[in-house]
Amino acid sequence: MGREILFISDLHLDPERPTGERLFLDFLQRRARGASALYILGDLFEIWLGDDAILPASKPILNALGRLADEGVELHVMHGNRDFLLGEGFCTLTGARLLEDPALIQLNGTPTLLMHGDLLCTDDTDYQKFRAMVRSPAWQREQLSKSPQQRLELARRLRQQSRSAGGTKRAEIMDVNQSTVENTMRSHGARQLIHGHTHRPAEHRFTLDEQPATRFVLPEWSGEKGGLLCFDGRRLFHESYAC
Repeated sequence: MGREILFISDLHLDPERPTGERLFLDFLQRRARGASALYILGDLFEIWLGDDAILPASKPILNALGRLADEGVELHVMHGNRDFLLGEGFCTLTGARLLEDPALIQLNGTPTLLMHGDLLCTDDTDYQKFRAMVRSPAWQREQLSKSPQQRLELARRLRQQSRSAGGTKRAEIMDVNQSTVENTMRSHGARQLIHGHTHRPAEHRFTLDEQPATRFVLPEWSGEKGGLLCFDGRRLFHESYAC
């Protein structure tokens, strides 16, 4: 088993975009098999209706994740702002473990904070209110009591509202707030932060309490191209992926 640890996010897998699903399946069958662990930091799926209402197109993905786990690759999955209804049923089917957001891990002795990233976008107050609503256990119980078709209609409506709202907001509003980044890292004792959500892949270096700190932003997967962050036991580096 290889020593590499892989980090990805924002795949937004959707039956309406089959090229993205094919790319991810190829990634699981080839690139990810050489890793010791795979971390998926949110928005694996564009829509997840609940563990009791799995779309047929998602089953090959779940099967491929399960095979990877069976081969000894540790799978860790974090909720995103699209697939927040992932639950223990998903974990049973795939062998994955659900991560809290944030989650602190150690990479060669360096405290590293993992997040989806939306909690850092505190300038977007409307989104933070929406996030608090959909993450509420009471709201989720209410949605899961509805039929799969009702949930699908709601998911499509929420997605359209999100796209419409995003088209009217200034770009900087939807990015992370640096003070929030620093306060979050400070409260967890982290010197490295890895997150997705913003679709702005980059490596940001700055000073935190007179010590060097780094924020790694994961890319969105789109069409025939994806990207990941790799840890080879010594350093973190970005890598693109295509079939």
